[in-house]
Amino acid sequence: MSQIDFHRVFDLLHYQRIKYAQPKSLSEWHGGTWVHFSTQQIQERVNHLSAWLTKNDYHKGQKVALIPRMGSAHWMMADFACQQVGLVVVPLHPTSAVEEISFILKETEVRLVLVADSDLLKKVKAAASDVQVFVLNSDHPYNWPALGYTASSEELVQVEEIKQTITPQHLLAILYTSGTSGEPKGAMLSHNNVVSNIKSMLPILPLEAGHRALSFLPFSHIFERTSCYGYIAFGVNIYFCRELAQVNRDFKSVRPYFCTTVPKTLERMYDILQEQAMGKSWWQRKVIAWAMAVGERYRDEKRSSFFFGLKLFIARQLVLYRWRTALGGHIRYMAVGAAALRPEISRLFSAAGVTTLAGYGMTEAAPFLAVNRPDFHKFGTVGLPVPGVDIKLEDVNAQGEGEILARGPNIMQGYFKRPELTAQVLTADGWLRTGDVGKWVHKHFLVITDRKKDIFKTTSGIYIAPQPLENYFTASPFIFQCMVVGFNKSFVTALLVPNFDVLKSWCSQNNVHWTSPTYMIHNIKVVAKIQKEIDRLNESLENYKRVKKFVLSDVEWTAEGGQLSASFKTMRAKLMEKYHSEIEKLYV
Repeated sequence: MSQIDFHRVFDLLHYQRIKYAQPKSLSEWHGGTWVHFSTQQIQERVNHLSAWLTKNDYHKGQKVALIPRMGSAHWMMADFACQQVGLVVVPLHPTSAVEEISFILKETEVRLVLVADSDLLKKVKAAASDVQVFVLNSDHPYNWPALGYTASSEELVQVEEIKQTITPQHLLAILYTSGTSGEPKGAMLSHNNVVSNIKSMLPILPLEAGHRALSFLPFSHIFERTSCYGYIAFGVNIYFCRELAQVNRDFKSVRPYFCTTVPKTLERMYDILQEQAMGKSWWQRKVIAWAMAVGERYRDEKRSSFFFGLKLFIARQLVLYRWRTALGGHIRYMAVGAAALRPEISRLFSAAGVTTLAGYGMTEAAPFLAVNRPDFHKFGTVGLPVPGVDIKLEDVNAQGEGEILARGPNIMQGYFKRPELTAQVLTADGWLRTGDVGKWVHKHFLVITDRKKDIFKTTSGIYIAPQPLENYFTASPFIFQCMVVGFNKSFVTALLVPNFDVLKSWCSQNNVHWTSPTYMIHNIKVVAKIQKEIDRLNESLENYKRVKKFVLSDVEWTAEGGQLSASFKTMRAKLMEKYHSEIEKLYV
């Protein structure tokens, strides 16, 4: 008997069914309860969806756009159905502007668009009038007819015949990324690109068949897509969060063992703990602050392990384990990607019994390039290269930093209809120029220090890497978001978004009348408090890195607002344009 394996992404369903069929492979919230789909049910439903596509004259190589809000069992089934008959999936972010959707639909010549709801239906109709658009919801008036379709035996045979013609080199998806530049470009990923990436993660992640994972990141993003494919390879049961606002409730309901997340989510939880501490009595604030300080030194005090272990035990019982309980009580690991995770937050979660596995990847790499292992990791790094991927640094400076180049079977085929752009990032011998700057620490571990194009020079001729500085200042409980500025300027300034929840608690304790963020950013006492925080943090920095002046923003930066990319990276150009006059006044 031949060994069970998978070579195309849709083979994962057969792989799971033969190796460890799951009665609750995919689960989604519907009608006030969790609705479960077995591996067998999923495979059958996918085949019927594929049959509808072939019956309605959709052919191999044509493009289908998917615009979900979040993941669901039905989104995964629609995805697999398209793959099986050779259709190329074009996932779009629900936060995309009408102009961007219009551009992508026209460039890829999409024939069919599946959306999550009425708002997205209107957005697509405004973007393009010559494509079929359906809502992936059987209760919606414009629902996708395939959802209730039952194929004949002859149609199912035809689907199987088409499946046999799909090779691992066949184009699987075109994933558009604007990065922080704002220019949409479609990364072309083959089945082999994604499959090789999944297989590289199988020996790394501590997952077993029957474990539960909660999915709450955008399904349009490659990080969550590949993670969900990987869950199926492991036999992990996937529960899709009903909506982001309900994620805390879903953690308690599902009690997952594993999840993928982004630093922003963990930072929110960290801030909530700090905010709660401010509202407690004096001695409770002291206990919480002490427990957090112990957690943030996790694995640092190896020489005094007995005494630190005792302190950690007490800190866990009094404070830290409440975090894990709030996440369902069974969560053991969180894979963190998309942006840099502050080391103190990683240490604190790990001290609470939830190991954070920080990693690094790109859409162009399907996406995983490096990741920390459960038994071999270093805080503040993105881990070691994943198996099968080579990473090297180019143009290394005196500090050991250079541009990160990656090569492996997971690297994209190129940018769709962008040969000149492809030539800029893919070398003749297959290396991908990531545009990220990094260095090696502890011999094997990779640290991302910044984006190559974000590094700027002051008029003193000194180069400033903004990302480490921004992470440093957001360590303050009063600063939620930060963008440092100083290109061709004589000193560094910053655009700051205060943590308004923490700030509101501080105002209450200090008899400062609270109104709203719009007015509070101009309040003299509030500005003085932020200045005090900046001064405190500046003390540990070299003079040329210190933030001399700042501007406060009353609006949190989000992907929906256009200030962050879909992977939660700061859109520096857009923020610089929006706050141009305020920033310029800092240099007068």
